[in-house]
Amino acid sequence: MIPLAELPPLAFAFVLVLCRCTSCVMLLPGWAETEIPAMLRLGFSLALTLLLLPSIAPLLPPIPAGVPRFVALVLAELLAGILLGFLARLVTIALPAGAQIFSAFIGLSSVLQPDAALGAQPTALSRLFGLAAPMLILTTGLWQAPLTALAGSYAVLGPGMAMPGGDLASSVTNAVSGWFLLAFRLAAPFLLAATVWHIALGLLSRLVPQLHVFAIAMPGQVLGGLALVGLLAAALLHSWLGAAGEAFAALPGN
Repeated sequence: MIPLAELPPLAFAFVLVLCRCTSCVMLLPGWAETEIPAMLRLGFSLALTLLLLPSIAPLLPPIPAGVPRFVALVLAELLAGILLGFLARLVTIALPAGAQIFSAFIGLSSVLQPDAALGAQPTALSRLFGLAAPMLILTTGLWQAPLTALAGSYAVLGPGMAMPGGDLASSVTNAVSGWFLLAFRLAAPFLLAATVWHIALGLLSRLVPQLHVFAIAMPGQVLGGLALVGLLAAALLHSWLGAAGEAFAALPGN
């Protein structure tokens, strides 16, 4: 039984841990997908809070005397969770973003397929790879690394501590640049194939002027692009998994 005198400090510690866990889970790859109900994510946040609270409670500051200090602590915890979830989320978005790029190269772009995660004008392939990313994270055990970073983040950035500006800016910059680099790296084979295809069409139109090149350009581009996706899908997912593991290992707290 918990003594009644310890309930206010325990409630204060629970609120602080819940703020960081909830804001992080709402962005974590595998849990922040639009297909997962909000109540399920909230329940997971509560369970995670109860699991971390006994080991983290000694690291938390005492109950502040004033309301402004309490509000500042809550906002700092929310920001810390959002930052950690954002850094973990970036590498997950890289896979559908890369699919969005190479879908444009193979002629599958459309303005009639809205997507809740990527916004307007996504493609069927970006949606497919966007669903593959959380599935791979949840089935390969990669989901454990962000949660480990969440638990370890209290040693790097405890409640009430000032955020390290230089380290924070460096982490965000590296994560964003790594996201762009990974997305374009995944789309690089399709960029090369599209370049070769258009050069071949240009040469064919010069060698055989009577041939209607535009009549075969789009069907050939789409069919060839889909065939290339089928050949490279496993390699693309394997490459993304390796990059995701490295990105998760570099999260603050790991």
